[in-house]
Amino acid sequence: MALSVLLAVGIVTAIFVGVNVGGSSTGVAFGPATGSDALSMRRASALMAIFVLLGGATLGTHVVETLGGEFVAPEHFTLGASIGILLFTGLGILLGNVLRVSVSTSETAVGAVVGMGAALGVLDWSVVGVVVTWWFVSAVAAFWVSAVVGRYLYNSLVSWLALESNRRAKLGRTVVIVVGCYMAFSAGASNVANAVAPLVGSGRLAMNSGVAVGGLAIGVGAFLLGPRTMKTVGNEITDLPVEAALVVEVVSATIITGLSWAGIPASLAVTTTMCVIGLGWGRASRRVTFGSALRSGSADECNRREDGKLQLYDDGVTRRVVSTWFATPILAGAVAFAAFALVGRFHLP
Repeated sequence: MALSVLLAVGIVTAIFVGVNVGGSSTGVAFGPATGSDALSMRRASALMAIFVLLGGATLGTHVVETLGGEFVAPEHFTLGASIGILLFTGLGILLGNVLRVSVSTSETAVGAVVGMGAALGVLDWSVVGVVVTWWFVSAVAAFWVSAVVGRYLYNSLVSWLALESNRRAKLGRTVVIVVGCYMAFSAGASNVANAVAPLVGSGRLAMNSGVAVGGLAIGVGAFLLGPRTMKTVGNEITDLPVEAALVVEVVSATIITGLSWAGIPASLAVTTTMCVIGLGWGRASRRVTFGSALRSGSADECNRREDGKLQLYDDGVTRRVVSTWFATPILAGAVAFAAFALVGRFHLP
Protein backbone atom coordinates (compact mmCIF):
# COMPACT_ATOMS: atom_id res chain seq x y z
CA MET A 1 0.00 0.00 0.00
CA ALA A 2 2.78 2.41 0.95
CA LEU A 3 4.58 1.55 -2.29
CA SER A 4 1.46 2.35 -4.31
CA VAL A 5 1.13 5.72 -2.59
CA LEU A 6 4.79 6.47 -3.26
CA LEU A 7 4.36 5.56 -6.93
CA ALA A 8 1.34 7.84 -7.11
CA VAL A 9 3.45 10.65 -5.65
CA GLY A 10 6.11 9.94 -8.28
CA ILE A 11 3.60 10.12 -11.13
CA VAL A 12 2.10 13.34 -9.77
CA THR A 13 5.61 14.82 -9.54
CA ALA A 14 6.32 13.75 -13.13
CA ILE A 15 3.09 15.41 -14.25
CA PHE A 16 4.11 18.57 -12.37
CA VAL A 17 7.39 18.62 -14.28
CA GLY A 18 5.66 17.90 -17.60
CA VAL A 19 3.09 20.67 -17.16
CA ASN A 20 5.84 23.22 -16.48
CA VAL A 21 7.84 21.99 -19.45
CA GLY A 22 4.74 22.25 -21.66
CA GLY A 23 4.07 25.79 -20.55
CA SER A 24 7.57 27.02 -21.32
CA SER A 25 8.01 25.10 -24.59
CA THR A 26 4.71 26.09 -26.18
CA GLY A 27 5.65 29.76 -26.36
CA VAL A 28 8.93 28.95 -28.09
CA ALA A 29 7.24 26.64 -30.60
CA PHE A 30 4.11 28.59 -31.49
CA GLY A 31 4.79 32.17 -30.38
CA PRO A 32 5.53 33.27 -33.96
CA ALA A 33 2.37 31.55 -35.27
CA THR A 34 0.04 33.11 -32.70
CA GLY A 35 1.86 36.44 -32.72
CA SER A 36 1.37 36.76 -36.49
CA ASP A 37 -2.31 35.69 -36.21
CA ALA A 38 -1.68 32.61 -38.33
CA LEU A 39 -3.12 30.40 -35.60
CA SER A 40 -5.34 30.77 -32.54
CA MET A 41 -3.86 29.95 -29.15
CA ARG A 42 -6.30 27.08 -28.59
CA ARG A 43 -5.37 25.43 -31.88
CA ALA A 44 -1.70 26.06 -31.22
CA SER A 45 -2.02 24.32 -27.84
CA ALA A 46 -3.75 21.37 -29.51
CA LEU A 47 -1.02 21.04 -32.13
CA MET A 48 1.61 21.32 -29.41
CA ALA A 49 0.02 18.44 -27.50
CA ILE A 50 -0.16 16.24 -30.60
CA PHE A 51 3.35 16.79 -31.90
CA VAL A 52 5.00 16.67 -28.47
CA LEU A 53 3.51 13.23 -27.96
CA LEU A 54 4.63 12.18 -31.44
CA GLY A 55 8.18 13.38 -30.80
CA GLY A 56 8.29 11.67 -27.42
CA ALA A 57 6.98 8.36 -28.78
CA THR A 58 9.51 8.23 -31.63
CA LEU A 59 12.83 9.86 -30.77
CA GLY A 60 12.13 10.69 -27.14
CA THR A 61 12.65 7.09 -26.05
CA HIS A 62 16.36 7.40 -26.88
CA VAL A 63 16.72 10.33 -24.49
CA VAL A 64 14.74 8.51 -21.79
CA GLU A 65 17.19 5.60 -22.03
CA THR A 66 20.17 7.93 -21.62
CA LEU A 67 18.77 9.99 -18.76
CA GLY A 68 17.23 7.03 -16.97
CA GLY A 69 19.97 4.45 -17.35
CA GLU A 70 23.32 5.63 -18.70
CA PHE A 71 24.43 8.36 -16.31
CA VAL A 72 23.53 6.09 -13.41
CA ALA A 73 22.73 2.38 -13.61
CA PRO A 74 18.95 1.71 -13.43
CA GLU A 75 19.19 -0.21 -10.16
CA HIS A 76 20.16 3.00 -8.36
CA PHE A 77 16.93 4.72 -9.42
CA THR A 78 14.88 3.70 -6.43
CA LEU A 79 11.38 5.11 -6.30
CA GLY A 80 12.40 7.62 -3.63
CA ALA A 81 15.46 8.71 -5.61
CA SER A 82 13.35 9.12 -8.75
CA ILE A 83 10.86 11.32 -6.93
CA GLY A 84 13.71 13.41 -5.52
CA ILE A 85 15.24 13.98 -8.96
CA LEU A 86 11.89 14.91 -10.47
CA LEU A 87 11.17 17.26 -7.59
CA PHE A 88 14.52 19.04 -7.97
CA THR A 89 13.95 19.31 -11.72
CA GLY A 90 10.42 20.63 -11.38
CA LEU A 91 11.29 23.18 -8.73
CA GLY A 92 14.23 24.40 -10.80
CA ILE A 93 11.99 24.93 -13.82
CA LEU A 94 9.30 26.58 -11.72
CA LEU A 95 11.82 28.93 -10.10
CA GLY A 96 13.13 29.92 -13.51
CA ASN A 97 9.60 30.63 -14.75
CA VAL A 98 8.83 32.74 -11.67
CA LEU A 99 12.07 34.72 -12.00
CA ARG A 100 11.67 34.94 -15.79
CA VAL A 101 15.12 33.45 -16.27
CA SER A 102 15.88 31.24 -19.25
CA VAL A 103 16.16 27.78 -17.71
CA SER A 104 17.09 24.65 -19.63
CA THR A 105 14.80 21.83 -18.58
CA SER A 106 17.09 19.17 -20.05
CA GLU A 107 20.21 20.54 -18.41
CA THR A 108 18.37 20.91 -15.09
CA ALA A 109 17.30 17.25 -15.26
CA VAL A 110 20.82 16.12 -16.20
CA GLY A 111 22.28 18.17 -13.36
CA ALA A 112 19.95 16.51 -10.85
CA VAL A 113 20.82 13.00 -12.08
CA VAL A 114 24.55 13.78 -12.10
CA GLY A 115 24.32 15.18 -8.57
CA MET A 116 22.68 12.00 -7.34
CA GLY A 117 25.20 9.77 -9.09
CA ALA A 118 28.17 11.73 -7.77
CA ALA A 119 26.83 11.69 -4.21
CA LEU A 120 26.30 7.94 -4.29
CA GLY A 121 29.55 7.25 -6.15
CA VAL A 122 27.81 5.50 -9.04
CA LEU A 123 28.09 8.13 -11.78
CA ASP A 124 29.45 7.23 -15.22
CA TRP A 125 31.66 10.25 -15.88
CA SER A 126 32.33 9.24 -19.49
CA VAL A 127 28.64 9.72 -20.31
CA VAL A 128 28.74 13.12 -18.59
CA GLY A 129 31.72 14.09 -20.74
CA VAL A 130 29.97 13.05 -23.97
CA VAL A 131 26.76 14.90 -23.15
CA VAL A 132 28.48 18.10 -22.00
CA THR A 133 30.66 18.06 -25.12
CA TRP A 134 27.55 17.90 -27.28
CA TRP A 135 26.05 20.80 -25.33
CA PHE A 136 29.00 22.94 -26.39
CA VAL A 137 29.02 21.62 -29.95
CA SER A 138 25.27 22.20 -30.41
CA ALA A 139 25.48 25.75 -29.04
CA VAL A 140 28.41 26.64 -31.30
CA ALA A 141 26.72 25.00 -34.31
CA ALA A 142 23.47 26.86 -33.62
CA PHE A 143 25.32 30.18 -33.49
CA TRP A 144 27.42 29.70 -36.62
CA VAL A 145 24.77 28.13 -38.85
CA SER A 146 22.42 30.99 -38.01
CA ALA A 147 25.22 33.54 -38.42
CA VAL A 148 26.02 32.23 -41.91
CA VAL A 149 22.34 32.39 -42.85
CA GLY A 150 22.04 35.91 -41.46
CA ARG A 151 25.18 37.14 -43.21
CA TYR A 152 24.84 35.53 -46.63
CA LEU A 153 21.34 34.11 -47.18
CA TYR A 154 18.84 36.04 -45.12
CA ASN A 155 18.00 38.83 -47.57
CA SER A 156 17.56 36.36 -50.42
CA LEU A 157 15.35 34.20 -48.21
CA VAL A 158 13.14 37.16 -47.32
CA SER A 159 12.79 38.10 -50.99
CA TRP A 160 11.98 34.52 -52.01
CA LEU A 161 9.38 33.96 -49.29
CA ALA A 162 7.78 37.41 -49.61
CA LEU A 163 5.52 36.55 -46.69
CA GLU A 164 4.22 40.10 -46.31
CA SER A 165 2.76 40.23 -49.81
CA ASN A 166 -0.94 39.47 -50.21
CA ARG A 167 -0.15 36.86 -52.83
CA ARG A 168 2.01 34.88 -50.40
CA ALA A 169 -0.04 35.48 -47.25
CA LYS A 170 -1.60 32.00 -47.22
CA LEU A 171 1.75 30.34 -47.89
CA GLY A 172 3.30 32.39 -45.09
CA ARG A 173 0.69 31.27 -42.57
CA THR A 174 1.13 27.64 -43.62
CA VAL A 175 4.92 27.80 -43.31
CA VAL A 176 4.72 29.38 -39.85
CA ILE A 177 2.33 26.68 -38.62
CA VAL A 178 4.32 23.79 -40.13
CA VAL A 179 7.56 25.05 -38.60
CA GLY A 180 5.79 25.42 -35.24
CA CYS A 181 4.72 21.77 -35.43
CA TYR A 182 8.31 20.77 -36.23
CA MET A 183 9.48 22.74 -33.20
CA ALA A 184 6.87 20.99 -31.04
CA PHE A 185 8.06 17.61 -32.32
CA SER A 186 11.64 18.42 -31.36
CA ALA A 187 10.49 19.66 -27.94
CA GLY A 188 8.72 16.36 -27.33
CA ALA A 189 11.70 14.34 -28.49
CA SER A 190 13.99 16.17 -26.08
CA ASN A 191 11.80 17.07 -23.10
CA VAL A 192 9.50 14.10 -22.43
CA ALA A 193 12.48 12.39 -20.80
CA ASN A 194 12.82 15.23 -18.29
CA ALA A 195 9.45 14.33 -16.79
CA VAL A 196 9.58 10.53 -16.71
CA ALA A 197 13.13 9.20 -17.24
CA PRO A 198 13.80 8.55 -13.52
CA LEU A 199 10.55 6.59 -13.13
CA VAL A 200 11.24 4.59 -16.28
CA GLY A 201 14.80 4.00 -15.11
CA SER A 202 13.51 2.73 -11.77
CA GLY A 203 11.34 0.20 -13.59
CA ARG A 204 8.15 1.56 -12.03
CA LEU A 205 6.88 2.74 -15.39
CA ALA A 206 7.25 0.96 -18.72
CA MET A 207 8.76 3.00 -21.55
CA ASN A 208 5.49 3.43 -23.47
CA SER A 209 3.55 4.29 -20.32
CA GLY A 210 6.21 6.78 -19.26
CA VAL A 211 6.26 8.51 -22.63
CA ALA A 212 2.46 8.69 -22.57
CA VAL A 213 2.45 10.26 -19.09
CA GLY A 214 5.17 12.76 -20.01
CA GLY A 215 3.67 13.65 -23.37
CA LEU A 216 0.18 14.11 -22.00
CA ALA A 217 1.47 16.21 -19.09
CA ILE A 218 3.32 18.50 -21.51
CA GLY A 219 0.11 18.72 -23.56
CA VAL A 220 -1.83 19.77 -20.47
CA GLY A 221 0.82 22.39 -19.80
CA ALA A 222 0.36 23.66 -23.36
CA PHE A 223 -3.32 24.37 -22.63
CA LEU A 224 -2.92 25.64 -19.06
CA LEU A 225 0.27 27.72 -19.31
CA GLY A 226 0.96 27.86 -23.04
CA PRO A 227 -1.27 30.86 -23.83
CA ARG A 228 0.74 33.00 -21.39
CA THR A 229 4.10 32.08 -22.91
CA MET A 230 2.75 32.33 -26.47
CA LYS A 231 1.48 35.80 -25.71
CA THR A 232 4.84 36.81 -24.26
CA VAL A 233 6.86 35.37 -27.13
CA GLY A 234 4.39 36.59 -29.72
CA ASN A 235 4.54 40.15 -28.41
CA GLU A 236 8.31 40.13 -28.03
CA ILE A 237 8.79 38.63 -31.43
CA THR A 238 7.13 41.58 -33.15
CA ASP A 239 10.66 43.07 -33.17
CA LEU A 240 11.85 39.85 -34.79
CA PRO A 241 10.63 39.42 -38.40
CA VAL A 242 8.64 36.27 -39.11
CA GLU A 243 11.31 35.14 -41.57
CA ALA A 244 13.96 35.44 -38.86
CA ALA A 245 11.78 33.47 -36.44
CA LEU A 246 11.41 30.71 -39.04
CA VAL A 247 15.18 30.48 -39.52
CA VAL A 248 15.72 30.28 -35.76
CA GLU A 249 13.08 27.59 -35.30
CA VAL A 250 14.18 25.42 -38.21
CA VAL A 251 17.85 25.46 -37.21
CA SER A 252 17.24 24.89 -33.50
CA ALA A 253 14.60 22.20 -34.04
CA THR A 254 16.87 20.34 -36.47
CA ILE A 255 19.79 20.36 -34.04
CA ILE A 256 17.65 19.17 -31.12
CA THR A 257 15.95 16.49 -33.22
CA GLY A 258 19.34 15.15 -34.30
CA LEU A 259 20.63 15.10 -30.73
CA SER A 260 17.47 13.37 -29.52
CA TRP A 261 17.90 10.70 -32.19
CA ALA A 262 21.39 10.13 -30.77
CA GLY A 263 19.99 9.98 -27.23
CA ILE A 264 21.61 13.24 -26.06
CA PRO A 265 19.48 15.32 -23.67
CA ALA A 266 19.99 18.93 -24.81
CA SER A 267 18.39 22.31 -24.28
CA LEU A 268 15.90 23.62 -26.82
CA ALA A 269 15.86 26.98 -25.02
CA VAL A 270 19.65 27.44 -25.14
CA THR A 271 19.87 26.27 -28.75
CA THR A 272 17.09 28.62 -29.83
CA THR A 273 18.67 31.55 -28.01
CA MET A 274 22.06 30.88 -29.62
CA CYS A 275 20.31 30.83 -33.01
CA VAL A 276 18.77 34.23 -32.31
CA ILE A 277 22.14 35.64 -31.27
CA GLY A 278 23.91 34.08 -34.26
CA LEU A 279 21.32 35.32 -36.75
CA GLY A 280 21.47 38.82 -35.31
CA TRP A 281 25.27 38.85 -35.36
CA GLY A 282 25.32 37.60 -38.94
CA ARG A 283 22.85 40.23 -40.11
CA ALA A 284 24.74 42.96 -38.28
CA SER A 285 28.11 42.01 -39.80
CA ARG A 286 26.98 41.42 -43.37
CA ARG A 287 28.26 44.81 -44.62
CA VAL A 288 31.78 44.51 -43.26
CA THR A 289 34.68 42.13 -43.68
CA PHE A 290 34.91 39.07 -41.47
CA GLY A 291 37.91 40.47 -39.58
CA SER A 292 36.32 43.81 -38.75
CA ALA A 293 33.07 42.07 -37.75
CA LEU A 294 34.97 40.22 -35.06
CA ARG A 295 36.29 43.48 -33.58
CA SER A 296 33.27 44.48 -31.52
CA GLY A 297 34.72 47.93 -30.79
CA SER A 298 35.07 49.00 -34.43
CA ALA A 299 33.65 52.36 -35.46
CA ASP A 300 31.50 50.80 -38.18
CA GLU A 301 29.83 48.51 -35.67
CA CYS A 302 29.24 51.34 -33.23
CA ASN A 303 27.52 53.29 -35.99
CA ARG A 304 25.32 50.33 -36.80
CA ARG A 305 24.46 49.98 -33.14
CA GLU A 306 23.26 53.59 -33.21
CA ASP A 307 21.21 52.84 -36.32
CA GLY A 308 19.51 49.95 -34.51
CA LYS A 309 20.86 47.32 -36.88
CA LEU A 310 22.25 45.22 -34.07
CA GLN A 311 18.96 44.99 -32.20
CA LEU A 312 18.95 41.19 -32.48
CA TYR A 313 22.35 40.86 -30.85
CA ASP A 314 23.15 42.21 -27.40
CA ASP A 315 26.33 41.57 -25.46
CA GLY A 316 24.49 41.70 -22.14
CA VAL A 317 21.91 39.15 -23.24
CA THR A 318 24.67 36.89 -24.51
CA ARG A 319 26.50 36.98 -21.20
CA ARG A 320 23.29 36.29 -19.28
CA VAL A 321 22.37 33.33 -21.49
CA VAL A 322 25.82 31.78 -21.23
CA SER A 323 26.01 32.30 -17.46
CA THR A 324 22.54 30.79 -17.02
CA TRP A 325 23.54 27.88 -19.23
CA PHE A 326 26.41 27.09 -16.85
CA ALA A 327 24.59 27.94 -13.62
CA THR A 328 21.42 25.90 -14.13
CA PRO A 329 22.87 22.36 -14.27
CA ILE A 330 25.52 23.22 -11.67
CA LEU A 331 22.90 24.47 -9.21
CA ALA A 332 20.61 21.49 -9.80
CA GLY A 333 23.55 19.12 -9.41
CA ALA A 334 24.74 20.79 -6.21
CA VAL A 335 21.32 20.62 -4.57
CA ALA A 336 20.85 16.99 -5.61
CA PHE A 337 24.36 16.11 -4.44
CA ALA A 338 23.74 17.64 -1.02
CA ALA A 339 20.38 15.93 -0.62
CA PHE A 340 21.57 12.47 -1.66
CA ALA A 341 24.77 12.82 0.34
CA LEU A 342 22.63 13.38 3.44
CA VAL A 343 20.52 10.38 2.54
CA GLY A 344 23.63 8.22 2.24
CA ARG A 345 25.21 9.68 5.37
CA PHE A 346 22.28 8.95 7.63
CA HIS A 347 21.10 5.84 5.76
CA LEU A 348 17.69 7.31 5.11
CA PRO A 349 15.24 5.27 2.98
